[in-house]
Amino acid sequence: MKQRKIPMRKDIVTGEMQPKKSLVRVVKNKENEVSLDPTGKKPGRGAYVSINVDVARQAKAKKTFDQAFDIKIDDSFYDELIEYVDHQQARRELFDNE
Repeated sequence: MKQRKIPMRKDIVTGEMQPKKSLVRVVKNKENEVSLDPTGKKPGRGAYVSINVDVARQAKAKKTFDQAFDIKIDDSFYDELIEYVDHQQARRELFDNE
């Protein structure tokens, strides 16, 4: 059977290439609204961050998405990102070990 190609994306904080499924997409739409995109299908410019709480905290400290999207993003978005990544990391630890 033919091996399937695994889509890779670059983590905007660490600069590492990782499988797309191990990353969270953050998207900026035409109205300059930045939001999480768990489905990976929202229209707009996307950037990826690893499902790792430490990396999400680094993104907040460095204001990584402010630089990537060239707009000022409120701290509440970064808090939402950290909370989402923490939840996804906990789910992955629970269900991937089976």
